Amino acid sequence: MTEETLRRIVVNSFDDIAVEKVAEPQAGPGEVLVRSTIVGICGSDMHAAHGRHPFMSLPFWPGHEVVGTIAAVGSGVDADLNGQRVVIEPNLACGECDQCKEGRYNICSKLEVFGCQTPGGMTDKFVIAADRAIPLPDDLEDKWAALIEPMSTPVHAVRRAGNLTGKRVVVIGAGPIGLFTAVAALHAGAARVVMADILQSKMDRAIRLGAHGSFNSSSPKAAEEAVKALEGKAHVVFDCVSRESTVHLAIEVLDKGGSLMTIGVPSGPTLVDLDLVQDRELTIMGNLMFVREDVLAAIELLREKPFPHEEVVTATFDIEQAAEAFRVSDDPEQVKVLITV
Repeated sequence: MTEETLRRIVVNSFDDIAVEKVAEPQAGPGEVLVRSTIVGICGSDMHAAHGRHPFMSLPFWPGHEVVGTIAAVGSGVDADLNGQRVVIEPNLACGECDQCKEGRYNICSKLEVFGCQTPGGMTDKFVIAADRAIPLPDDLEDKWAALIEPMSTPVHAVRRAGNLTGKRVVVIGAGPIGLFTAVAALHAGAARVVMADILQSKMDRAIRLGAHGSFNSSSPKAAEEAVKALEGKAHVVFDCVSRESTVHLAIEVLDKGGSLMTIGVPSGPTLVDLDLVQDRELTIMGNLMFVREDVLAAIELLREKPFPHEEVVTATFDIEQAAEAFRVSDDPEQVKVLITV
């Protein structure tokens, strides 16, 4: 590999993930050139690789969960940023629509996501707008910083759920986002957090990360088991799966006036028990990614090292092994798989 040629991962399909060679990009005005260090594989990446993501198409160039070091800056960018360790905020917003002007650029009318709709950071180096690179504190090692982006979405959803102090919470789905949602809810003061999944091993991990109980979401008595584990009906349910069955379960376990926070990406139109939503004055709220305040809050949360790192990062691969890393990520027993560059 010459200095002018970089490795970049392209996902043509789940069975066709390759290392391609591309020319090294140059930082333009207002941009930085970042040397990738660690890149996480997201559930969205897996859905897209299988052709099941509603907003991502094949082929794609992954890497929106990326940590790196600024290698060069373009004109108009502070030269002191050179050598700075950074995490990337992947929201690429227009800055001009009503949502952006309100500070809700995570739902920008023209939103694109770095590594989803544009080539991402699963490469040796990449260019991105300087305002998308967030400097990291010295006491947060790269292996922890790699968890900032996936932690930011749960932090966002928990913030939007309102004051959780003393509240009873159910989290459906004990994958990475679900586990991080439970951690964020506990950090926000929830009195009881109960996790639902279909795999006992994943529910056991949730308990080790601080959840107060668990139940099998596929059980015919799931709602009854949830209420028992919670010691009452739920004030808030975070649905990190978002299928018809989990929406029905969430509405069944919610107390009157409760909130259903939808985090998981539905595969398409989903039936909702709207009669119960109306009768019980339930709130259903969608949650997409995050904004800067959520990223900064996620950084502060992770600086506390709130769980054993090895409970969440279950495998690490070199970039040359990206195809194997994706294959391993398909195993539901895995939590977060990282790629080192």
